[in-house]
Amino acid sequence: MDDNITGKKDAVALTPRLLASGGFDLLYREGMSLIEEVAAYLDGNGRAESQNLSREASFVYATESMRMTTRLMQIASWLLLQRAVNEGEISADQARAEKSKVKFSTLPSDRGGPGWDELPERMHALIEKGDRLFTRVVKFDRIERGEEKPDPNGGNAVAAQLDKLKAAFGG
Repeated sequence: MDDNITGKKDAVALTPRLLASGGFDLLYREGMSLIEEVAAYLDGNGRAESQNLSREASFVYATESMRMTTRLMQIASWLLLQRAVNEGEISADQARAEKSKVKFSTLPSDRGGPGWDELPERMHALIEKGDRLFTRVVKFDRIERGEEKPDPNGGNAVAAQLDKLKAAFGG
């Protein structure tokens, strides 16, 4: 929306758009589901699979398990605070104050080295899935903080093309 006085565009509030599209519910379910999936794997099959790894791979497995668990707990904190705001349990200001206490760790810029390729396939898949989710949550957090502008089409190329067509034909 244009401000008639300054000509500046108003910032788009992320939460209402995300809620209206059902995007937050999907993100919340995906996040909580991944947390359960990772916990079950690390306590079950992952524990058994890690017993057969070389020393280097065991170290990488332990390191990546801790990293993934930390990131998922950060995601859970963020999602639970956002859900509390969405359900009217706390104000957006209260959530922002609490979210500022949640410091997102950075994703490793490069993974690999001795033992990496020996990790169980399932562990690799969970790391990748966790990284994608983490990147999305961090992006939403930056948008909400005003540090990044939202993509009006949520990264959807088809929606972007439809918007261009609507603009061209006045629809």
